[in-house]
Amino acid sequence: MSIFKRIFRVGKAHAHSVVDKMEDPIKLTEQGIRDLKKDLQGAMTSLAEVKGIAIRTRRDAGNKKKLAADYERKAMLLLQKMQKGEMDAADAERLATDALSKKESDATEALRLSQEADHHEKMAADLQANVNKIKSTVSTYENDLVTLKARARTAASTKKINQQIAKVDSSGTISMLEKMKAKVEDDEALAIAYGEMASADKTIDDEINAALTGGETTTASTGLLELKKKMGIE
Repeated sequence: MSIFKRIFRVGKAHAHSVVDKMEDPIKLTEQGIRDLKKDLQGAMTSLAEVKGIAIRTRRDAGNKKKLAADYERKAMLLLQKMQKGEMDAADAERLATDALSKKESDATEALRLSQEADHHEKMAADLQANVNKIKSTVSTYENDLVTLKARARTAASTKKINQQIAKVDSSGTISMLEKMKAKVEDDEALAIAYGEMASADKTIDDEINAALTGGETTTASTGLLELKKKMGIE
């Protein structure tokens, strides 16, 4: 085999290994969960940042609103001093006008910041919904992964058992049993044949003598008993 063919085969085997790993549902699910958790971390960071901006903006809007109210209060105090004759009317009105101008500016800024805070809070709510969705998805995938791993272990065990069963040569075992059965039957038939051959070796004279000997013994025995009975011998 040339070196190029070997390299090709090794590369082909590696490619199949990569494909098998890519198609592993457990590894794919684990990677998906890791990706989702990374997305979740990014979403939570963004959520924290937006919430922080919303809180600061809402606080700034409140501060501007307080400043506007304070300038309005100061303008009223200046006019009260003018009424009491404690201040020159022109100076009091000029300062009161400046205070009201600042009041309007701060009130406008307070409104703008309040609207901006509303926008950030809406963004935070949307991000919170996304975070909750990702959390739920991660939880679902993690539960599915536990089930998938259990099913994979069961499938692997079943596969291994089935492979072991498949390796058993049932046809070969049956063939061996049939051969053993045939051999036993042959041995039994051979034993019967030897027995018949042993019986066949006896001559006719042997059979006659055996029959006669048995008959005489039986007759003699019967005669002896009758004689002893006649003589009164028990």
